[in-house]
Amino acid sequence: MKYFPLIWATLWRKKARTIFTLLSVIVAFLLFGVLETVDYAFSHAGAGVTGADKLITTNKYSIVLSLPFSDTQQIGSVPGVAEVTWLTWFGAYYQESKNFVFAVPIDSETYFKLHQGEFIVNDEQMQAYRNMRTGALVNAALMKRFGWKVGDKVPLHSTIWTQKDGSLDWTFDIVGSFDAKDPTQASQQASSIWFHYELFDEGRSFGKGTVGWFEERINDPSQSLNVANRIDALFANSSNETKTQPANDFAMTFVKQIGDIGFVLRAILSAVFFTLLFLTGNTMMQSVRERIPELAVLKTLGFGDGKVLTLVLAEALLLCLIAAVVGLALSYAALPVIKQGLQGVELSPIALIPGIGAAILLALIVGMPPALRAMRLNIVEALAKKR
Repeated sequence: MKYFPLIWATLWRKKARTIFTLLSVIVAFLLFGVLETVDYAFSHAGAGVTGADKLITTNKYSIVLSLPFSDTQQIGSVPGVAEVTWLTWFGAYYQESKNFVFAVPIDSETYFKLHQGEFIVNDEQMQAYRNMRTGALVNAALMKRFGWKVGDKVPLHSTIWTQKDGSLDWTFDIVGSFDAKDPTQASQQASSIWFHYELFDEGRSFGKGTVGWFEERINDPSQSLNVANRIDALFANSSNETKTQPANDFAMTFVKQIGDIGFVLRAILSAVFFTLLFLTGNTMMQSVRERIPELAVLKTLGFGDGKVLTLVLAEALLLCLIAAVVGLALSYAALPVIKQGLQGVELSPIALIPGIGAAILLALIVGMPPALRAMRLNIVEALAKKR
């Protein structure tokens, strides 16, 4: 520690350059923290079933493949299953493709039994929904977003399901709104619209009698793994094998169907750090080049080659660690915002730990070349250049 003042002074020898370099590295580690956290969340999706109170059963090979509606009775008869309901991905938007809405055809009786007490819905509006074939319940946040009100007719364009007349446009009557009772779950429902599965199944031109997935509520969450295995065993070696997983992991599995999220995130991080290596490495090389006479003086005062090497490496390490700590702290502060954007995805700050290791590795890579140059410095030649 006795050399810390010397290292600190050399680091701030050119204040403007150091500040801009720090800002660049901070932004890089902020990005690292955000992307690494998201990657960690997706890579650990479905890590375990035990303890889940709700399960989702999909086609074993892809969630875009449907399952027969007739599986409902078999799943409901599995010991440990309290309730079972069924849903299908509708794939809808309002007016423009950027206005995505999570419109889901549901079976009113089983869906609300399974999610009893989880949603706030006006009793009169709920009754109106049950009585109206074309009725829809819309999340309160979505109502506010588009300026909808009860009584409006809302046309939604499905990207998948055509009606019998070949049209992709479906019209629903807004009969009420709903919201999640748990504030922490509100963001997951912010784009949701519920409408009748019966209307959907009768109106679509193909896929009748099939569902996208089943949702089950478990009597004893500690037995959820056994229940999941029993459900999948029912359909083993059939033409419609199943995969049962926790409901919280279903959203992440859905996103993974789009592509390899982890590969995309790692590719972005690699590009960022590759650029950062050149930036920080150039700064360190320039800093050492400007201080060659000073390093020569240190050697004449008794600083050995190893000590000079250590001083330069310590300077790079200090620069990278300061920037990494600040950048990772900012990414930690951003976790609530990211979680809200990635509805249903659980984020863990444990994913930020590798950032410190990355900072040390970066410091060694960018600091070693100038450190080796300083170590091999010839005193006579360096002092002669000073003149």
